[in-house]
Amino acid sequence: MLSAVPDFRLIPAIEAMRQRDGVRALEAAFGAAATVHALRAGASRLRDTIAAGQEPASAADAAAAVEHSARQALTAGARGSLRPVINATGVVIHTNLGRAPIAAIALERVAAIAAGYSNLEYDLAEGTRGSRTVHAESLITTLTGAEAAVVVNNTAAALLLILTALANGREVVISRGELVEIGGGFRVPDVMRQSGATLREVGTTNRTRPNDYTATVSKATAMFLRVHPSNFRIEGFTERPSLADLVQAGRATGVPVVEDIGSGCLVDDLAGEPSVQASIAAGIDLICFSGDKLLGGPQCGIIAGRKVLVDQLRTHPLMRAVRADKITFAILEATLAEYVAGRANLTVPVQRMLHATADEIEARAMALGEQLAARGWQTALMSGSSAVGGGSAPGLGLPTVLLCLSRAGESATAVEAWLRTLDPPVVARIENERVVLDLRTVSPNQDEVLATLLSASR
Repeated sequence: MLSAVPDFRLIPAIEAMRQRDGVRALEAAFGAAATVHALRAGASRLRDTIAAGQEPASAADAAAAVEHSARQALTAGARGSLRPVINATGVVIHTNLGRAPIAAIALERVAAIAAGYSNLEYDLAEGTRGSRTVHAESLITTLTGAEAAVVVNNTAAALLLILTALANGREVVISRGELVEIGGGFRVPDVMRQSGATLREVGTTNRTRPNDYTATVSKATAMFLRVHPSNFRIEGFTERPSLADLVQAGRATGVPVVEDIGSGCLVDDLAGEPSVQASIAAGIDLICFSGDKLLGGPQCGIIAGRKVLVDQLRTHPLMRAVRADKITFAILEATLAEYVAGRANLTVPVQRMLHATADEIEARAMALGEQLAARGWQTALMSGSSAVGGGSAPGLGLPTVLLCLSRAGESATAVEAWLRTLDPPVVARIENERVVLDLRTVSPNQDEVLATLLSASR
């Protein structure tokens, strides 16, 4: 018996497709060129379907299938691959989910700056060209007590700039216990090599003393580098010089002391995380830290410390390659202003989440659970722990209350995967074979959104 011959005549002509009302609407919304490209792709997929023996019932069905395919492709392309999600994992600074959410007041500032022109590199007082490196400096120095500050596009760039400008062709002394790897497989030694500096390891993985640093000093020594082990802890038989002792060693030998503190903690009430202010007060020569971790602002690297050193960085040729843009400065200045005003715990999302109590989270979880239980979900509350995340305060758990979700006949894996298909996607976690939502990392104004999304039919 002969098999049926695929009827490719069912595939509609592109020009014929363009006469359809629905396709004309697509052209108006997305442009003719993009629409034609999507139609051709849709026709190609239909050809593959027909070749596989799955023919549409009629030419009209074939045309509808091509139009539907084109609409889906154009809509997805216009939306872009970067999408907002609801973070219900309880990890406050979630690197995979964009780290710090931006404060509402900072978004207002961005709208004002981005909608028109600004004095990014213009001196309004003199009417001449200015420097973008001065923006945010006064706020940073006010908060930290540093003499001067400069902002670049991230902390890796900050460290690269410091090493290139101050240690190229010379030695940088660092403890073996601080040769860390940060997210994405980037390692501190690799960053250092790119700067042209020579790495001089001292001490051992678990024990380093001040004289390990001073014993290496020569004419080739450019700096002592201290890297905060923000994403791990070494416990047991350990020893590490205090920052004050390392600063004293630097003063005694005439070697600048530089610290990469990582998380950018500007408060004193987060256990295990050193604050930027404490490092400056201890006499550090330069410090660099992130803007989008504990600070709760935009992705950037902030360098603060002695003016004579900061000015060398400000004028180095590499500065142009790592400089921050006007959007970054707008968000950063607005965020820092909240710290200066003393209200960051209420207005900066990261700080608000970190300071939320388990009782507050329990009340929200209970209310959401009651709504979902009335809509077919099996719910329960249980005590749990949130994480700071972002390589900050490893091992520090924040007490929380988790909302457990399940549906009869569905595995936790299936429920968690379904949550990620919603619009916006909901990213949760699984504990003890149950899907749990931690509302610490969900904005209170998203509770109703969550209730609506999870009430959708499966």
